[in-house]
Amino acid sequence: MINNARDAYAFDRLPKEEKASLFNVAIVRMGLSTSLAQFMLGATLGHRMTFIEAMIATTIGSLVLLFVSFGLGFAGMKESLSTSILSKMCGFGKISSMFIGIIISISSLCWFGINISLISQGAINTILPNGNSFFIIIITGLVFTFLVAFGFKGLSITAKITVPLFLTVIFFISLKEVVLTQNNFDLSKPNGEPLSLGEASTMVAGLYIIGALITPDISRYCKSGKHVFWMIFSSILVGEFLINGVAILVAHALGTDNVVEIMLHSAGIIGLITIILSAIKVNDTNLYSSSLHMLGFLGSVTKRKFSYATMTIVLGLLGTFLSAAGILEHLTAFLLASGVFFPPIAGVMLVDYYILKTSRKILDETREKGLLPDDSQTPLIGWSAIIACIVGTLVGVFFNFGIPSLNSILVAGVVYWLLMKKR
Repeated sequence: MINNARDAYAFDRLPKEEKASLFNVAIVRMGLSTSLAQFMLGATLGHRMTFIEAMIATTIGSLVLLFVSFGLGFAGMKESLSTSILSKMCGFGKISSMFIGIIISISSLCWFGINISLISQGAINTILPNGNSFFIIIITGLVFTFLVAFGFKGLSITAKITVPLFLTVIFFISLKEVVLTQNNFDLSKPNGEPLSLGEASTMVAGLYIIGALITPDISRYCKSGKHVFWMIFSSILVGEFLINGVAILVAHALGTDNVVEIMLHSAGIIGLITIILSAIKVNDTNLYSSSLHMLGFLGSVTKRKFSYATMTIVLGLLGTFLSAAGILEHLTAFLLASGVFFPPIAGVMLVDYYILKTSRKILDETREKGLLPDDSQTPLIGWSAIIACIVGTLVGVFFNFGIPSLNSILVAGVVYWLLMKKR
C-alpha cells in the first residue's frame, strides 16, 4: 500500500516489489483532486466569470497541470524516486534541492491551514453558531495533527470512502440546483468581481501545481508509463472538469461562491460529513508531505534522523496557527503566487531530464543496482537552475501577456537550456 510505512523509501529508490496497482495509485491521486478546495475554486470561477470563460480557464490550467504532472510523473516512475531526490539529479544539485523540499513543505503546510479554516469557520460553526471561532480552529487543528502524527489507520482508507461519497454529493447538488431548479440564471454574466482569463487559468494551475510537482512521490509506485498517464488523466478529468464544472454551474444558480453554504444548503448533513471527510483525507496528505520534505531538509543539513511524529506535531501546530491567523482570506493571492512560483521548478527539471540529460548516465547505471548516485557525482548548487527559476518567476509575476503560469514554466526551461549550453 502506498505510504504504508510513512518514511520507508522516502529518500531511496522504491524497490520493484513495492509497486502498486493502477487502481491504488489512481484512487490516491484522485483523492487529492476531489476536495473541497477544488469545489471552492470552481465556485470562485463561476461567481466571477461566465460559464464559457470559466471552462476555457479550466481547460488551459488543466493542460499546464497535465504537462507538468506527466513529465515529472514518468521520470518518477522510471527512476522510482521522489521529487526531492529527482530534483537533485535534474539540475538543482544537493543544496538547491533541499530548499525545494522546504518550499514544498511550507506550501503543503499552508494548504493544511486552509483546509482547517474551511471546516472550522464553515461547517463546524454551522453546528456551533455561538462557538468561539478561534477556539474551534485550534481544536480542529490539534485533532487533525495528532491523527496524522500517530498514523491513525482509518486515514489510509479515507480516499476509498471519500472519493465516491464526494462524487455522489456533487452529482446530487448538480441535479438539485441545476437540473431540477425552477430558478432562471444567466450563465453569460458573472455575479462577482470579474477575473481575467490569464488570472483564472493561473489559479486553476496554482491550486494543484504542488500536486503536479510532487507527482513522482506517487508515480514512483506506478508500474508503467501507461499507469502514470491514466492516473493523472483520470484525476484531472474528475477534479478539474467534473467538480469544477458542477461548482461553476451551482455558483451561477445560487449566486454565491461560499462552498460550505452550497454544500450544506444542497446536501444537509451528508454535505457536512463530506466536508469533514474531505478535509481529513487531504490534510493527511498535506501534513505527511510537509513533514516528509522537512525531515529530508533537516536530515541533510544535520546528518541526523528526526522523529516523524514529533515533526508532524510541530508542523501541525504551525499550520493551525496559520489557519487561526486567517490564511483563508488570502487564498486567491496564494493560488496566483503558486501558479507562477512553482512551474519554473518543473520547467527546469523537465528540460534537464528529457533534453539535456545531465545525470542520465549516472541514473541509468545506479538504477540497475537499485542504488542512488553518490553525492560526489551530484553538483552542490545548481546555479543555472536557480537563475532560470528566478527569471521564470519574475516573468510570470510582472508580465501580463498570455497565461502567467505557462509563461513562467516555458521561460524557465528556455533560460536553463541556454545557460547550460554556454557552459
